[in-house]
Amino acid sequence: MVFETVGVVGLGTMGAGIAEVFARAGIRVVGVEADQEALDRGLGHLEASTGRALEKGRLSAGEREEILSRVTLTTSRDDLRDADLVVEAIPEVMEYKVALFTDLDRICKPSAVLATNTSSLQVTALAAATGRPGRVVGMHFFNPAPVMGLVEVVGTVVTEPGVVTSVSDLAVRLGKTPVAVGDRAGFVVNRLLLPYLNHAVTLLDHGVAARDDIDNAMRLGVGLPMGPFSLLDLIGLDTSYEIMGVLFEESRSERHVPSPLLRSYVAAGWLGRKSGRGFYGESAAESTPEKAAASTVRVEGSQELAATLAAAGFKDSAEPDVVLRVGEAALGERVVQVRVTGKVAELSGSVLTSRQAVLCARDLLRVAGYTPVPCRRSVIDALLYAHLNDAVHMYSSGYASIADIDAAMRLGCGYPQGPFELMESIGLAKVRDGLRALYAEHLSPSFAPAPLLDQLVTAGLDAFPRA
Repeated sequence: MVFETVGVVGLGTMGAGIAEVFARAGIRVVGVEADQEALDRGLGHLEASTGRALEKGRLSAGEREEILSRVTLTTSRDDLRDADLVVEAIPEVMEYKVALFTDLDRICKPSAVLATNTSSLQVTALAAATGRPGRVVGMHFFNPAPVMGLVEVVGTVVTEPGVVTSVSDLAVRLGKTPVAVGDRAGFVVNRLLLPYLNHAVTLLDHGVAARDDIDNAMRLGVGLPMGPFSLLDLIGLDTSYEIMGVLFEESRSERHVPSPLLRSYVAAGWLGRKSGRGFYGESAAESTPEKAAASTVRVEGSQELAATLAAAGFKDSAEPDVVLRVGEAALGERVVQVRVTGKVAELSGSVLTSRQAVLCARDLLRVAGYTPVPCRRSVIDALLYAHLNDAVHMYSSGYASIADIDAAMRLGCGYPQGPFELMESIGLAKVRDGLRALYAEHLSPSFAPAPLLDQLVTAGLDAFPRA
């Protein structure tokens, strides 16, 4: 299957980026928009993106001209009649996409492949709206398309043999890494990412930890490129809420129920960066941190931490201002449990622990060089382990391979390690036991360890099977 001319319908930021990707690969592109005003905006996106690449030395002036010359812009869909492939990048509204695919089916030659850039809608429903269901696929790029290295290629139950392979080969030609998946809501990246982000909102809503502390825990403790609230603001809270709705509509899983707090923010028009306010924003109210002071401290369970605080001038005492108990549950008015992950120290107390003791612990850990995260229970355990468990369920269902899931999350989300690589570095038994503890506390199916994970640990294995 040869793709010499590609159509792109919808030239917003995403569609213009997709058009640029094809043009950079030497492919002729026909870009289509609804009217001249939208077409001019699309050209502006193309010129701005390639202009930035020119300024950064990633393109020469001649290369930029060649790329732009390969893109023909039009307001007529009829100009797509000779395209070998058409990719739509219009708003995520099923009715709009169905109408477009019906029209493209009429216009395009019978051999043309029709692709949707949807991030979560059902590709099969779009295929069924055409007379060529076997030649309709998902081709989900990530924003910004010229930069991000992943393309999810989505086949359906009616996709003709060889079409997914041909589109995947095309993605390689574009310099991307294709991940071939089936037609399930959210595909790989959004199906794993959005429940994790939604879970973070639930923890915030329940008062488990503060916004900045949750972001710091996942960014500095786990090594993710962004905290969940920063990422939600970047994606758009409305987009995130819609994707969660699509996931829940398909699965009816408790794990996919959109957070009421997320719904409230969307209803208020707080959509993230696009609206100027989301979980962060100039107009968002910022609280003044409470202050506390301690001069004496006892550290239990870490000689290194005790030595660091002693060197900083804090004295041990029979009646200290606060007791830092590393790694174990804490009982007592002045006793605070400390759980260290990387340079993050999660601080939690029992029902007996005073607020003053937690504040003292926070300031002491900061002096010791850690980023303190006051929380009612471990943020990292709750968010990370449930997220990793989702990945095991995805693989166990036969939906995607371990290699593809790991590649998708590294390339699509910037993870330093894929979920399976991360589980193996943490230890499968530790992840399984952490999930068991969460399940015992919440009695939620979301936290029950995936059977495969439990079986591997029971068998004494420390890695997942790979073909």
